Amino acid sequence: MPGLTPAELDELLTFTTALARTAGELILEGSQAIQQASASDIGEKKNSVDLVTEYDVKVEELVKREIAAAYPTFQFIGEESYSAGSRPPLTDAPTFCVDPIDGTTNFVHAFPFACISIGLIDQRRPVLGVIYNPFLDHLYSGVAGHGSSLSRAGGAPQTLPLAPARPLPSLSQALVAVEWGSDRTAPAVTKKAESFTRLAGDPARGIARGRMAHSLRSIGSAALNFAMVAQGGLDTYWEIGCWPWDVCAGIVIAQEAGGFVTGGKDAPHDGDVTEGILTGRKYLVIRAIADTEGETGLEAQKRIAREWYDTVEDVPLDG
Repeated sequence: MPGLTPAELDELLTFTTALARTAGELILEGSQAIQQASASDIGEKKNSVDLVTEYDVKVEELVKREIAAAYPTFQFIGEESYSAGSRPPLTDAPTFCVDPIDGTTNFVHAFPFACISIGLIDQRRPVLGVIYNPFLDHLYSGVAGHGSSLSRAGGAPQTLPLAPARPLPSLSQALVAVEWGSDRTAPAVTKKAESFTRLAGDPARGIARGRMAHSLRSIGSAALNFAMVAQGGLDTYWEIGCWPWDVCAGIVIAQEAGGFVTGGKDAPHDGDVTEGILTGRKYLVIRAIADTEGETGLEAQKRIAREWYDTVEDVPLDG
């Protein structure tokens, strides 16, 4: 099966961007419903979890319906469909990969970092991504081979990264993103805590293998963490336990901004996002790094990846 042409991808980007904005209106509606629900409503009718599920499903159904009408031969993988038992195998066919609301805890608390993430896979590789945060009206998009951009408040797209790439000598000069995730079992929490301690800790003051990174951040959305690395606001982001629909769009946007995406500790770390990386549920993304005398940007990204995995613990997946 031949892959999608550049013209087809351009058309798909226009379609997906409009769809993300439409879905964003529904996300804002859901956020307002949660915040305005009275204590009696939550206690007697619906709690916040019910409302999140309701709007997760509503947004995914909207997206799925529009895709089916415009591209009836395309496959679809979505968070809610997967949870409901729809688990089609990945094939060479064009496949939309969608998280209707990424950052659901933020969504519940009205912390304005939740988004819809719409990725497109072709020939088993991510080729297009759109991430839209309707709370801030930030829309990130990217197409394989054609770069990525950020549009703010409906303005003209700005090419990513927003500023020229700069060097990154080591993790000690990095602003890194990490997340606790949904798996709060002792093995996962302990290993993440040990990893975060090493990333932040001062080796001269008792933290063995400490890197003393500038600081650690947790946005609360895998998609927006990827987008922020693409933008250049974060230097790296490490995630274990999320799913392809959380990262598919972000992978394209980050790579097209010069970012380096790889999998877990035992991955090849060659920047090639294969099906195994996409579905492996372990991800590391590093921003674009400028060439320096004696080291290319790609060599620097691979060095940072090695330094990262020399620092953190491998966290077990929760299944």
